Amino acid sequence: MTIPPLTTAAAGMQNAVNRFEASARRTATGALDNLAVEAVEQIRAKQDFSANAAAARTADEMTGTLLDILV
Repeated sequence: MTIPPLTTAAAGMQNAVNRFEASARRTATGALDNLAVEAVEQIRAKQDFSANAAAARTADEMTGTLLDILV
């Protein structure tokens, strides 16, 4: 059984990783005038990943609590 919040959080984390990697590639190959833009994008991707990881942890804890109540 797949829990929708976990699926959503995992998709969000994967999206953040993809954005971070794309920004890192652009930073490595691009001109220095885009460095500030790419730094901001990398920080945003990191924050998005952290927020989705927190959502996944919360969903996991809630599922555990529910199972503890039911057992």
